[in-house]
Amino acid sequence: GILLRCAIIVRGQPRGGPPPERQINLSNIRTGALARRAPQSQPDQKDTPDEPFAFQAREFLRKMLIGKEVCFTVEVKTALGREYGMVYLGRDTTGENIAESLVNEGLATVRREGIRGNNPDQARLCDLEDQAKASKKGMWTEGGGTNTVRDLKYIIENPRNFVDSMHQKPVNAVIEHVRDGSVVRALLLPDYYLVTVMLSGVKCPTFKREADGTESPEPFAAEAKFFTESRLLQRDVQIILESCPNQVILGTVLHPNGNITELLLKEGFARCVDWSMAVYTQGAEKLRAGEKSAKERKVRIWKDYVAPTANMDQKDRQFVAKVMQVVNADAVVVKLNSGEYKTIHLSSIRPPRIEGESTKDTVALFKSAFSCLTSFTGRVNVTVDYIRAATSSSETSTIPAFAERTCATVTIGGINIAEALVSKGFATVIRYRQDDDQRSSHYDELLAAEARAIKNGKGLHSKKEVPIHRVADISGETQKAKQFLPFLQRAGRSEAVVEYVFSGSRLKLYMPKETCLITFLLAGIECPRGSRNMPGGMQVAEPFSDEAMAFTKELVLQREVEVEVESMDKAGNFIGWLHIEGVNLSVALVENALSKVHFTAERSSYYKTLVSGEEASRLRKDKIWANYEEKKVEEVVHVMEEKERTANYRAVYVTEITDTMHFYTQDVETGTQLENLMETMRAEIAAQPPVEGSYAARRGDYCIANFSADGEWYRARVEKVQSPAKVHVFYIDYGNREIVPSTRLAVIPPAFSTRALAAQATEYAFAYIQVPQDEDARADVVDSLVRDIQNTQCLLNVEHSGVTCPHVTLQFADSKDDVGLSLVKEGMVMVDVRKEKHLQKMVTEYLNGQESAKTARLNIWRYGDFRDDDADEFGYKLKK
Repeated sequence: GILLRCAIIVRGQPRGGPPPERQINLSNIRTGALARRAPQSQPDQKDTPDEPFAFQAREFLRKMLIGKEVCFTVEVKTALGREYGMVYLGRDTTGENIAESLVNEGLATVRREGIRGNNPDQARLCDLEDQAKASKKGMWTEGGGTNTVRDLKYIIENPRNFVDSMHQKPVNAVIEHVRDGSVVRALLLPDYYLVTVMLSGVKCPTFKREADGTESPEPFAAEAKFFTESRLLQRDVQIILESCPNQVILGTVLHPNGNITELLLKEGFARCVDWSMAVYTQGAEKLRAGEKSAKERKVRIWKDYVAPTANMDQKDRQFVAKVMQVVNADAVVVKLNSGEYKTIHLSSIRPPRIEGESTKDTVALFKSAFSCLTSFTGRVNVTVDYIRAATSSSETSTIPAFAERTCATVTIGGINIAEALVSKGFATVIRYRQDDDQRSSHYDELLAAEARAIKNGKGLHSKKEVPIHRVADISGETQKAKQFLPFLQRAGRSEAVVEYVFSGSRLKLYMPKETCLITFLLAGIECPRGSRNMPGGMQVAEPFSDEAMAFTKELVLQREVEVEVESMDKAGNFIGWLHIEGVNLSVALVENALSKVHFTAERSSYYKTLVSGEEASRLRKDKIWANYEEKKVEEVVHVMEEKERTANYRAVYVTEITDTMHFYTQDVETGTQLENLMETMRAEIAAQPPVEGSYAARRGDYCIANFSADGEWYRARVEKVQSPAKVHVFYIDYGNREIVPSTRLAVIPPAFSTRALAAQATEYAFAYIQVPQDEDARADVVDSLVRDIQNTQCLLNVEHSGVTCPHVTLQFADSKDDVGLSLVKEGMVMVDVRKEKHLQKMVTEYLNGQESAKTARLNIWRYGDFRDDDADEFGYKLKK
């Protein structure tokens, strides 16, 4: 470096770190003093300008010496340690004498007061000065050199406007000082602006100032500073001024030998900085590539670096897969070549969420994002960027529990799906801590896409009101389904999208034209049933039920299909045929030996195809036909005739009787578990009471509710939100309902959710008896039941299934008398005559009881047999 007046900074060759500096002052000569800024702490002092030709002398030495090898001799060393001597260009004293060159150019004067006549070197300096005077060189020219004094500008009033005025064009400059590896002080030419420039897109280790005023370097701070100094200090460079956030000028320094920003990254002296990388004009991908190279080589600041996917095999890091399902607007399920299914989350993006207090606009944007993502289904290229570790919720943490997530960049046809979502405004880019390396490998492209979406007002960033998408869910809504059925039947083939697959033959469809959701059952086939949680316990899955569901999922899930609706069942589910790309799903299941033909297919036009496919599967003895053997018809009939009613009574506790004569029970076997759970839950609530009014009720949510009758907390489900003061809740363990204000509701602790213990209240209806239509007659029966069985232990047996719940018989625990039969014998209700053969014994017993009540003219029979003419008047309808 070249300091003020005649001082030169020299360094040896680096060995194991930055070499020490040494200052050599040129003997026997004097140059003009360079400008000096007044100390900021002394506002009354003024800046000192350049002396004439001082800057020209500095520039002469800078261009001659910077970066060159020199030789020097020390003639005098003062008591303060200052060294004076001669400096020669080259490796020995035969090179050009720097002091003589300065004097010869008229850029320095000789200190004649210290000249000794017998010293030839000093005498030569005097001769050279006399020649320069005679030639009127440099400071010896006429006029005194006032035109050589610079107009230095230390302060820029409006840095942002100044940077913008440069239009990101290269500006000639000289680097005057290096504060650390990524911050320099530069003199902009030709207007002599002295500015501090921070390198765009990177940050080097810095020197931290301690309380006592000393500086402590971060690891590799000194090495990074030396790396920049040795290449840029007092070099001619070009600087592109790129941005000025918060009065900080960001720029890129270009040297003929390269870009210092990229070199710092490549050598492991710097790391990429997201906030300033967006303004970098030379290609952000080069910076990421440089950082990646340093990380892979583990150099300098990356010596202890471990890549997010370091422990993964190459085949697990990059692979081609088929998209099977779009789970969410940022997650897909893919099928690997091995047949394994894997959930992949798109790296570094956050789509609109519909959980929590969402607005209608957010819901609409979520659906748009989801729809956009489903358009990318097919074979995709997956590059795993990082594995996000599982997080567990705790009492003191607000972070929800998440399983381990595989986050990746997914591309199809060269299109980055995450970037496409962000560019349409359907997702935002996640911001990370600077040291967080778990991010997308295309993070900069995502940021650029988000900037474009914001600029163009796309999606989430639009100021326009988002159109509201209203979708009617008529799944299980029997009355609505009945009204809707004729329209679907007349429509013939209708377009639909498969939203969900419950089993091989049961699906949920979205009808875009009608904007509604329906449950759809495949016609003409009998598909293996999966495992189900039934009142009598878990029903075991039939063989090949999982394979059938997987087959249907792979073929139609979230695909556009065509459906032909033929009819509907009692529960409001539509029955018909589903086609995808010319394939009838019912036929495909039969042909792949995953379903049997149902007798109802006989009247359809697809019957012959179904029978042909079934016959071929049966002959192959494939899947469900693997153990098939021909059976004689007589044997089948014999078995059917011998089928009898199963009596498997189990102990239950009746907790609630409804106005419709349905009732709720708890299994006695699990009663102890519920008691323990309630005791623990209430103790925890007492220790940490919920904040009143903090819970926002939503329909379908599980919560805890404070029961008005006893002031205790119970598990509940929100059925309807009429207003914050009127929330309809259902107590899932007892079967009763209540309308409460939201202030008496709270979030259910995870340890006591239905995952810990399933809802204990199960709904049932009485078998073999009719519910009176007349309100007074029905109320009398309900009162009788409440008196006899509510809050008592009984024995229960499931007789047959019903539309909304199983139909059962109840027995008193002590006498084993049938509760329903007792009602019949007392003349409170009429018998529901079932047609099933195996139930005829019970039906006959109930009919006999009804005859005895009729004979004795009890209750409803007090006026005789009214069924032939005025049954409706008494609230009954005669079954024919």
